[in-house]
Amino acid sequence: MAAQRRSTTYNRSLFHGGDLQWAQSYFSQAKGPWLDLSTGINPRAYPIPAISPEAWQRLPGGGEEQSMLAAAKKFYGASRSAKICAVPGTQLSIQMIPRLYARSQVDILSPTYAEHAASWKQAGHQVREISCLKEISEKARFVIVVHPNNPDGKTFEKSKLVALSNRLRSRNGQLIIDEAFADTNQDCSLVSEISQDGPLILKSFGKFFGLAGLRLGFCLGPATTIDDLRQSLGPWAVSGVAMEIATKALQDDIWISQTRRSLNTASEQLETLLREFGFNIIGRSSLFCCVQIDSSDKLFEYLCERGIYCRMFPERPGFLRFGLPNTEEDWQRFTAALCGWQKMAQTHLSD
Repeated sequence: MAAQRRSTTYNRSLFHGGDLQWAQSYFSQAKGPWLDLSTGINPRAYPIPAISPEAWQRLPGGGEEQSMLAAAKKFYGASRSAKICAVPGTQLSIQMIPRLYARSQVDILSPTYAEHAASWKQAGHQVREISCLKEISEKARFVIVVHPNNPDGKTFEKSKLVALSNRLRSRNGQLIIDEAFADTNQDCSLVSEISQDGPLILKSFGKFFGLAGLRLGFCLGPATTIDDLRQSLGPWAVSGVAMEIATKALQDDIWISQTRRSLNTASEQLETLLREFGFNIIGRSSLFCCVQIDSSDKLFEYLCERGIYCRMFPERPGFLRFGLPNTEEDWQRFTAALCGWQKMAQTHLSD
């Protein structure tokens, strides 16, 4: 243990749970190399194909974009007539979409990805964070659901979400679904339910394909919203390099199928490991597992001091989220750290 324990009360405006460089700086005496379990990103990324010189040397043309969008529609199970827009990272769409609408009441199913509430508040909307679908107000024009939810992996019956979308449409509202973690199990996706009026669905390319640094996402939904978003983005919002890589990855059916199977297996292995150490499992997706523990801040710090970075949530004390280790060495290192934590906890109990 470090000679002097640091305070884990972090400045929310400065702290982002997935910022490995922050951890490396704050825990500078930790033994490296760092094992980053803080993100819900596939640790076995899609292999970068050879990139044409043209992708680097000139602006992307309409043909490249249309090829990528067609591949994305097929991968996500959207109809040919569905409206789709590519964005340079889903985060940007989360920030832009609230500014496309007049100020209204927005209900957000929480706890979830905090940037949704922050973005709608910054755009001047009245935001309510609710804990279940039954709490949705009749005054709410927009409802935000992350599905599967981040950080707990919670999902809902598709029929309930479809009914909610229809109810909101009847009062000129909109259901917005963030499906950043749905690509490992498309059975929970509502892309096939998209109509002229909704829902609006956000997709992240980087998580499933393990290429978050490419900064690419997609929005599918009502034509007016998609057109407004595309106009707000302006031309060449997505790079030609991103388009070329994504078009190949989205069409690689063999890699996609094998990766879905391997991620599901790894997620089950992670849940089993955490249960063996007595953790209270809140939920999981195929890319992460979330636990609740009274001493979450202490465990977070214990792991960081050993160069293992998981995801904590300053606004949700007690929650820790673990991404998937990659190599067998990573699994063994993580297991050894949990063994050390358990022994230390047992020693304290016996004192």
